[in-house]
Amino acid sequence: MVIPVHDVNPARRTPWVTYALLAADLVVFVFLTPGGPGSPAGASHLAQLCDLQAFLERYAVVPQELIHHRMPPLVPTGDTGTGPHGPGCVVGPPGYDKSPELSVLTAMFLHGGWPHLLGNLLFLWIFGNNIEDRMGHVRFLLFYVVCGYAASYGFALLDAGSGEPLIGASGAIAGVLGAYLVLYPTARVWVLVPFLVFLPLRLPAWIVLGLWFVLQALYSAGQGVSDASTVAYAAHVAGFAAGMLLARPLRPGTPPPPEPRGILFGRRARRAR
Repeated sequence: MVIPVHDVNPARRTPWVTYALLAADLVVFVFLTPGGPGSPAGASHLAQLCDLQAFLERYAVVPQELIHHRMPPLVPTGDTGTGPHGPGCVVGPPGYDKSPELSVLTAMFLHGGWPHLLGNLLFLWIFGNNIEDRMGHVRFLLFYVVCGYAASYGFALLDAGSGEPLIGASGAIAGVLGAYLVLYPTARVWVLVPFLVFLPLRLPAWIVLGLWFVLQALYSAGQGVSDASTVAYAAHVAGFAAGMLLARPLRPGTPPPPEPRGILFGRRARRAR
């Protein structure tokens, strides 16, 4: 997997919505997610785990709740207790009303750890500004949310019986990547390729994002990943496809990215400045 670090495709306007989404993801993870860096210290590992389970049950997407539009009779309460098999997390009737449809929106701002969060922020930072520039602030925000919903519903339809929480902005950001592939396929993207060391290369977006999509499709089909994988690859595929479809009407009027100063390989590449 190549790691994108920068695209050669300047935007004309400040991407305020992209910046706001980046900040919101970071703030929710650091200050609002139980067990995050901003959580109070001193709680036991079990207490933090039970608190996190209750938090995710309330604010994350649960496929079976989304498809059947009902909550389970018992949910984690956030408390700890001791049962026949030792200490554990207490479950009980939910003391709140949860809208499964609204949980799709709240789940877009939840992440399972620093690698999950930073990976999403990196892709949104690199590719989001150009899509926002092309669509405008309001339309981009609506586009982002629609792609997130498409990703969650797409995953839920394929795994309607799952009771595992689904979190992250990956589905919505996958939509941004799909739109970028449609609108700026020839834009150059600087990437790091792991080959003994990280090699910097400048590749067309259609290679970088096309490779990313192919890998997600293969992983969603169970190729190259273990059965214990916790990544919702099918949500990435659904979000990416939604982004491509929604961006296609904008393609005719999209100005091309600037021509690169040099090529990727060969003698002419050494003349690049």
